[in-house]
Amino acid sequence: MKTDGNIPAPAVRRLSLYLRQLELLWQDDRQTVSSKELGEALRLTDSQIRKDLAYFGQFGQAGIGYDVLELITTIRRILGTDRTWNILLVGAGNLGSALSAYRGFARKGFRLVAVFDSDPRKIGKPVASNPSLTVQSIEELERTVKQRDIALAINAVPAEAAQDISMRLVKAGIRGLFNFAPVNLDVGADVAVASVDLAVQLEQLSFQVSMTQTIVEAEKAKRPRKRKSRSQTP
Repeated sequence: MKTDGNIPAPAVRRLSLYLRQLELLWQDDRQTVSSKELGEALRLTDSQIRKDLAYFGQFGQAGIGYDVLELITTIRRILGTDRTWNILLVGAGNLGSALSAYRGFARKGFRLVAVFDSDPRKIGKPVASNPSLTVQSIEELERTVKQRDIALAINAVPAEAAQDISMRLVKAGIRGLFNFAPVNLDVGADVAVASVDLAVQLEQLSFQVSMTQTIVEAEKAKRPRKRKSRSQTP
């Protein structure tokens, strides 16, 4: 397998797509799958799939394809989801509450074990969307990270607090940040950051829709207009 620095980021992102599709196939009792079948399901070329997987080793057999369970196991190991990760969340507002309720984290091996906030009105109370957790004071952050062996954190605080909270998380021992604040974080090269800006994603979506509408309207304008036939007087 090549070193991380030589593996294109898009190839790593596509691994998650491959894993999701393979898990669906396994649920349907599929034992093998070809790169062509995977490509058709994900709207990718079979050559792209083979190229992506080749960054991580040799997989599959000619004429047979990939062993579904074997490839699932391998991709989980590559992505680090062949183990359970304890994760924490900072920010018990509307977004944080919604994230706390998401059951998909546990299915992928991410166990939410702590939720923090700085609002005294929330501290000590159960998380509304996940009553098994109690909102903790941000002052308990460092101790909890060490006690619960937490390496990953979700940052769901307002933009103006995101940088300071992120630096505090890093100093506490967090090595991976899932950032929902609409800001670019500066936390050092040795900390992995994945950011999701919902407004930016909507802007990209609106751009695609606008471009499609523009193309459709341009095509309509190119079509010759039908001349109205003059009605003959009796």
